[in-house]
Amino acid sequence: MSKRFDIIGDIHGHANVLVSLLEKLGYRRHGKGYRHSDRKVIFVGDFVDRGPAIGEVVEIARAMVEARDALAVMGNHEYNAIAFHTPRPGKQGEWFRPHSDKNLKQHQATLDQLSPGELADAISWFKTLPVAIEIVGIRVAHASWQTRDIDSINDALADAGRFTPEFLAMSEDAGSDLNNAIENVLKGPELQMPDGHSIVDKAGHRRGSVRIKWYEDGTGLTYRQHHLGSDDVPDVEIATDDLATVDIYPRDAVPVFVGHYWLTGTPTPLAANVACTDYSVAKGGKLVAYRWHGESVLSADKFHWVETE
Repeated sequence: MSKRFDIIGDIHGHANVLVSLLEKLGYRRHGKGYRHSDRKVIFVGDFVDRGPAIGEVVEIARAMVEARDALAVMGNHEYNAIAFHTPRPGKQGEWFRPHSDKNLKQHQATLDQLSPGELADAISWFKTLPVAIEIVGIRVAHASWQTRDIDSINDALADAGRFTPEFLAMSEDAGSDLNNAIENVLKGPELQMPDGHSIVDKAGHRRGSVRIKWYEDGTGLTYRQHHLGSDDVPDVEIATDDLATVDIYPRDAVPVFVGHYWLTGTPTPLAANVACTDYSVAKGGKLVAYRWHGESVLSADKFHWVETE
């Protein structure tokens, strides 16, 4: 298989920007999707919520995957949509993702733009997506590569069925091993901050935990130094014991690509073998792609992007 992939970050319903980026990269319309003569896309997930053309984004991405012009992993917003629309068996009016004001607000653009039939069809497709891809020298996951957690998720999917109520009953059981695995792979490993400290994240939610640089050793660092993202995080030293649950991505491992983190500024690798392609398209930022040609050391000049319109 070719070692020529374009890894595209979180799209969140911004179809016009996606089309502009694909055309900039040399892809041309093919049916409902886009095709390149000798390259393929890998989408890092988060197709839905927030943007103005969610149905079109899902249509393009799905068409490309089904035509084998692209691969895709699941984002936390696809997982959330599955859970939001799956009722808890035997519990009238209860869903695996509660229909709270917070969750409704996050998902509202999708609810407004897709008909019930379109939404059901999209969710059926989301359930087919892998949570991680390892192929010809690279790895892709939505938020982090944690080998044990990815294996746990895949084992549970094989045993319980792909995002069935049986699977969701385990994955939505707060604090369970499977719940922790889903959180780590689709939302990123986090550290709880000391009492009295919190942040307000880019979605406006107050949080007592911070996402961390899972590809670095955080020993001796502060939460601000070890934070992955663009939130305003306290400059307080991390308790060393809190780092034990995270598998640090090895510096000699194959390159891994993620999205999810709402980065800002000029795209650049996070480490020699780690790159994030989420640069906040849903917050007036960029839709970013990394053009990978088989290299083991990633380079800033391989990033390409289109600014939000």
